[in-house]
Amino acid sequence: MPKIPARLGIAALAAGALVLSLAACSTGSATAGSGSSATSCSTTQNVNFGYIGDFNGTSLLAIAKAKNLWAAHCLNVNPQVFTNGPLQITAMASGSLDFGYIGPGALWLPASGKAKIVAIDTFTNADRIVALPGKGIKSIKDLKGKKVAYPKGTSGEMILRLGLQKAGMSMSDIDATPLDYSTLTSALSAGQFDAAGFGYPQLTTVKKQQPGIIELAKDSDFSSSMRFVTAFVARENLPTQNPKMVSAVLAVLKEANDYRLAHRTEAINLVSQMTNVPVDQVTTDASFDQLVSSASLEASTKSGDVNKWLDTFGKYFTTVGTLQQPGSAKDYYTSDLYAKAGH
Repeated sequence: MPKIPARLGIAALAAGALVLSLAACSTGSATAGSGSSATSCSTTQNVNFGYIGDFNGTSLLAIAKAKNLWAAHCLNVNPQVFTNGPLQITAMASGSLDFGYIGPGALWLPASGKAKIVAIDTFTNADRIVALPGKGIKSIKDLKGKKVAYPKGTSGEMILRLGLQKAGMSMSDIDATPLDYSTLTSALSAGQFDAAGFGYPQLTTVKKQQPGIIELAKDSDFSSSMRFVTAFVARENLPTQNPKMVSAVLAVLKEANDYRLAHRTEAINLVSQMTNVPVDQVTTDASFDQLVSSASLEASTKSGDVNKWLDTFGKYFTTVGTLQQPGSAKDYYTSDLYAKAGH
């Protein structure tokens, strides 16, 4: 698998804004940044869309709102912020959410049939295993018997398990405590744990209180075997019940993705405005992401590479006991819808 550098800039030139005509729209098309309205839409579909308040999870939604892309594609989107991916998929199961965003640590949920992956967002290198200074921890092996916190069901748990596995250890070798991101951030900042499976942007907050914090492992340490993808997901039955809505949402995400690739600084500013997080913090957060064009993601979808990336995660989650069966990406990634959207 290709390596993902720790601090990666833009991976490719922008493919340009995509142009889409929806059957629901009587005239037509819109380009990113055109500011078109949905006045030509015979119907407008309401969409509840979950996101996480980081660069990966927010940027495309921020662009779509600022550039009026939702309305231009006959959609009325209600964005709802969450702290992690599993909570969004729980909301989908209750019917209160149509789409959401998840990191690599939550990919086990669509693999278990609880949602459908509709698009790959970015490649990320934001996850870390960290140790507080003064705890006598210099390597992952030193975590044995230590108090280690992690956000269950997320990429924080995944990086912790991967690191332990690589060191010939398991969760039973540490004093592991699952916490939500907010509680973990506060507890680690206060020095209540020895170490954590964690990640940016929350780690930036911890470092202000623990400036000597030690990074023991990161996503890119495992890049030879796994491609750490972030993704957009939909309610499990939505692609079959309302493929028109999914196609329209995908067209917007593709359009916004290519705009983000060509206007990274503007995207950072828009995320800052939407999340009320300072620009410098969003800039740091964005530095851990690799952006790719929609054309590249289409090519990887058609070649089967996306399915391979996802199947690798399925096998990993089976190995660590999160899944009994890994499932097959062809059953939970709507590749045909992604490849066709916007054309």
